Parts: sequence; structure tokens; C-alpha cells
Amino acid sequence: MIKSILSSATMLVALSAPVFADGDAEKGENVFKKCKACHEVGADAKNKVGPTLNGIVGAPAAHLGDEFKYSDAMLEAAAGGLVWDEDSLKEFLAKPKDFMKGTKMSFAGLRKEDDVEDVIAYLQTFPAE
Repeated sequence: MIKSILSSATMLVALSAPVFADGDAEKGENVFKKCKACHEVGADAKNKVGPTLNGIVGAPAAHLGDEFKYSDAMLEAAAGGLVWDEDSLKEFLAKPKDFMKGTKMSFAGLRKEDDVEDVIAYLQTFPAE
């Protein structure tokens, strides 16, 4: 009986644990330096040219609402139901202007797939506050 309860509890914990990107969060922290001119993460993060990115993985587009002035393209994507899951973030981070015509994000994108995955893994370490 106890063995069955422990087995069930272990499975419940495993199923409720967050699923992280395939990347390496430590490497992602280094890659994120390319993003720091416009974005911040962490407890004291503030909007800059770009919005804070706490809780971005799994969040709907334009998730900060009136706290940040998003481009019309981003607002349109939000209205269309865009959610920043791993797949959409991978596409956006690789080539933002190809993924979203009219985005204000001037960054050309991350060329290496590993860098994209590492940044996503890093961003996942910052939940919404």
C-alpha cells in the first residue's frame, strides 16, 4: 500500500514539474547578453525599448497589456491568439521580421539553433511575477 502511494506521489511530482526547453540555461544567460540592450529579466526587471520577458514562455503575445506599448503587428498577433510557446519563440528569435511582419524589434535574429534553444531555456527560469 505504502509503495503504491509513493509510486503515485512520485509520478504526480514528475508530471507537475515544469518542462524546460532542450537548451542549456547557463549558456542561454550568455547568449541573452545580445538581448539586454532592449530587454530585462529578473525580480527588478523593467521595460526598456522592449518589454520585460519574465514569464514569456507560454504567455500570450502582448502579455503585459497597457504596461508596454507594443507594435500594431504584435497587437494583431495577440488578437489572433499567438502564444509564445517554444515553437513560436524559436521562429521569432531566429528571424523576428520574417515571423512577424511589422514588428518593432530591430534585432536580426539568432543564427544558431542551439543559441535559440539556450535562450528559451534561460527565459524559462524567470516566471511571471
